[in-house]
Amino acid sequence: MIRISKAELALRNGQDREEVWIAYKGNIYDVTASRLWRNGMHYEHWAGQDLTDELPDAPHTEQVFERYNKIGELI
Repeated sequence: MIRISKAELALRNGQDREEVWIAYKGNIYDVTASRLWRNGMHYEHWAGQDLTDELPDAPHTEQVFERYNKIGELI
């Protein structure tokens, strides 16, 4: 499991690099293959960020992260 800083995560936003990663509760998820995260954006949410504080406003629960591959930890 890799350890990723917020600065490194920010580069995986679908714009600077092809990878599209997001963080939630200290875990990094690869959402590159998801059609919902094309171009690094999902509704008003941008990839390359920690989305932990934004989940309460989402129409889904944290179980949505079970669909994605956990690839590392946010440090």
